[in-house]
Amino acid sequence: MISGELPVGWADNLPSYDADENGPATREISGEVINAIAEVVPNFWGGSADLSGSNKTMIADETDFASDNYEGKNIWYGVREHAMASALNGILLHGGTKSFVSTFFVFSNYLHPAVRLAALSNIPAIYVLTHDSIAVGEDGPTHQPVEHLSSYRGMPNVTMMRPADANETAAAWKVAMESEGRPTLLALTRQNVPVLPNTKELAMENVAKGAYVLSPAEGDAEGILMATGSEVQLAMAAQKELREQGHNVSVVSMPSLELFELQSDEYKQSVLPKEVTKRVAVEMGSPFGWDRYVGFEGKTVTLNRFGAGGKGEEVMEHLGFTVENVVKSYLEVVEQ
Repeated sequence: MISGELPVGWADNLPSYDADENGPATREISGEVINAIAEVVPNFWGGSADLSGSNKTMIADETDFASDNYEGKNIWYGVREHAMASALNGILLHGGTKSFVSTFFVFSNYLHPAVRLAALSNIPAIYVLTHDSIAVGEDGPTHQPVEHLSSYRGMPNVTMMRPADANETAAAWKVAMESEGRPTLLALTRQNVPVLPNTKELAMENVAKGAYVLSPAEGDAEGILMATGSEVQLAMAAQKELREQGHNVSVVSMPSLELFELQSDEYKQSVLPKEVTKRVAVEMGSPFGWDRYVGFEGKTVTLNRFGAGGKGEEVMEHLGFTVENVVKSYLEVVEQ
């Protein structure tokens, strides 16, 4: 524990999930993964800014950490996100335990200086950041993170992860637990998302590479649809519709742009071939940074504005996050 090593075979306890159109929210799966890790990693503990019910971070059958109960593995940090993340830095610098903190993604603004210090100090902190997009819905734009993904992607030595489904979430937690010198942020959904075809077989190995071909084109690809998080399902559905219209595209899931950039040129070429220039990126966040991947001929289905109040599904449709709009955007790329 003091050396920071994980128990041999710990990852064998991580859950995997069959494809399911009615899958759970990734925050729900994260809660299952946290408890699976706690079963086999005895020095694993953590807490939230008093949002454990929403963040799904409680370790079952464990008590609360307190001044009179150092055995407790659930930490109630209070609604003080900066102090929480700063305390995590101290816990991890002391050594001996693996730990995490949690809040809503939009409140990660309050964590920012402590995250930056963790990145600067090579601290492998883990941040569980739920309610990751405009799909939060009713709480309105004050609670809907839009610029946060691009903000953390611009910070050196940080792994920003936005898993697409249950299997990518388990794989993202594996990356976070095995990180030795960089903090990991996990952006997780409030809303339910399907467990996608192929992730059970592909996610555990490939999420660590940052991006991978989740659904190949049939034969030579005319174009590429790339997406993160809950929008990968839109890319998958758009692929099917485009195929019916005679356009053969691949779907690339990109849970971590930073990890993808660390891969070899050969691997990056295998995922995003340079010769395939018709590209669309889909993400419920700022387009900042996506030009690197879509190029001059591509388009993004992203957000250049703050969100809106309403039911999550209605907000997503209002702001263009539909299969129809993804298909339309790709056809515009083809026709230009």
